[in-house]
Parts: sequence; C-alpha cells; structure tokens
Amino acid sequence: MNILVTGGAGYIGSHTAVALLDAGHSVVIMDNLSNSKAEVVANIEEITSKQVVFYEADAADPVSVERVFKAHKFDGVIHFAGYKAVGESVEKPLDYYYNNIVSTMLLGKNCLKYGVNKFVFSSSATVYGDNDVPLDEDMELGKTTNPYGETKAISERILTDVAKANPNFAVSLLRYFNPVGAHPSGLIGEDPKGIPNNLLPYITQVAKGTLKQLKVFGDDYDTADGTGVRDYIHVMDLAEGHIAALDYLTAGVHIYNLGTGRGTSVLELIQAFEEANQIKIPYEIVGRRPGDVAATYADVTKAKRELDWEAKRDLHDMVKDAWHFEKRLGK
Repeated sequence: MNILVTGGAGYIGSHTAVALLDAGHSVVIMDNLSNSKAEVVANIEEITSKQVVFYEADAADPVSVERVFKAHKFDGVIHFAGYKAVGESVEKPLDYYYNNIVSTMLLGKNCLKYGVNKFVFSSSATVYGDNDVPLDEDMELGKTTNPYGETKAISERILTDVAKANPNFAVSLLRYFNPVGAHPSGLIGEDPKGIPNNLLPYITQVAKGTLKQLKVFGDDYDTADGTGVRDYIHVMDLAEGHIAALDYLTAGVHIYNLGTGRGTSVLELIQAFEEANQIKIPYEIVGRRPGDVAATYADVTKAKRELDWEAKRDLHDMVKDAWHFEKRLGK
C-alpha cells in the first residue's frame, strides 16, 4: 500500500515509517518540522535502504493538504501530526485545538474527496480521563483532564461520525500510552526541540549532562511510591502496532489500546535507567504538573485478540535504546 504519514519526521511517525517500509509498503511523509528535523527522513531511508517522498508542509493548512493528495494515489493515511505536550496544552489551549482538530478534519475531507478509505489515527490514553485502571476500550470516556486529551477525544468523535456517514470508510483509533526508547540503530529516536516534555528524553539529557537534574512532578499521588505511574511502551512495538491495525482494517470504527498492560512509576523508570546504563540520575521532587493523573495503564487484551499484536520489548530495552540514541546526538 501507499501510505501518507502525517508527522512522519516526528518521534512516533518516523518509527512507524520504518515499520511500514520494512513491511513492504511505500511511504509519503508530510511534516511541518515544528518539532522534528528534515534529517530524520534521510535516516529513515538509511535504516530501510528505501526511498521516502517528503513534503515539508502543515497538515492544518488546506492548500498544502490538498496538494499532497492531488499528487499521489494513497491507500491509507496514518495521522500523527499534532501538538502533544499535556502541560503546554494547558498553557496554550487555542494552539492545540486549532492544530490538532483542523488537521484531522482536513485529512478526513481529502480522504473522502480522493477515495482514500483507510485512516489510522494517533490517539491517546488521555481520552479516558481519570478513569479506573486498567483502562479498556469499552469504557465510557471520562472527562479529559487537559486540552491535549480533549483534542484527541474530539478527533475520535469526528472520525467516528465520518465513518457512520460513509459506510466504506475504515478508521482505527489507536489509544496509546507512553512511547519511549528508540530504533536500535540509534539513527532515530525522541529528539524534542527545547526542554523535553516527556520523561525519558529528559532523563537521557540529564545523563548526558545537557540538563543538570530531573524534575519529578509530585510524590504525593495515590501510588506505591507516590510518583505518577504510566504504561511505557517501546516505540518500535508501538510502530508495529500501527502496521497490525492497518493490515486488519475493515470498514467502520475500530478502537485499540497500544501499551504493555503494566504500570511503571517515575522512580522505577529512573532506577531502571540507572541499572541498565550504569549512570546515576540526580532528581528533585517538585509540585504536580497541571493536567496529570496518578496512574494510567492499559488493558491490552483486545489488540492481542483481534490484531495478534502485543508488546515484545521490556523496560531494559526501552532505556538502553533511548540512551544509545541520545549518545549519538551531536549536542
């Protein structure tokens, strides 16, 4: 299949592009490089020994989106392009609502216009709000705790309505948890611009000496050690989950959690990194971050049952691959 990957130069998008190419598909990447680098596309090609078509373009710009759809015959779209930092979304809600929702609507509109019936959406566990764990796909969605999560919930509803109105339209809503790690080659990984919003790249930058110490947001949650618990999944497991979802995709709406089904606290992740890489990570406890919940981890039985997919890599693989990538970066 020929697949359009929006946000394909970003963290999850780039690893999914690799998985797509390794599975024999062709890939067109559309990315405005707001939180990524053009060199990632070259690295994808180096890893796979295959060519990628790349457009530096914004998925929230109608002219750019239509130009890409006019130029290619797509069999499907995997939509990653979007702002993704929970804390930043609380500070800049308008930016998040505009970028994340408009891009989904434009892509949906062009899919219908140009006869593209497969749509895989990068959603998030944040749509569950502060529900009881483990989180499963049949739950009634709770009130989201931040604008980022709300943009994902709204986009899910938009795509669901599009599928209801267009019987041939096939949508997979992938609610994933906390992607970490990097491709084992070390050529692609999580390389945020500025101060990282996510935990593991912050840890790797502290390990490298780029940042002095890690801030742990809260130690008074109702968890075993008081720090937030998340379901960390290796980014290559996550990427392979997208391929499984695409291969399975039939008309209608299909919802899957992509995670490991296990929760790991902030302090446990720090300890795992220290043990795997033999590096001490200095940290300080600070106040809670707006929009965060105490614990989030997945019930992943549906993805295993219907997609024959499950995460294979463990916490050791995650922290080793993340550090291998960070050491490669020339900064």
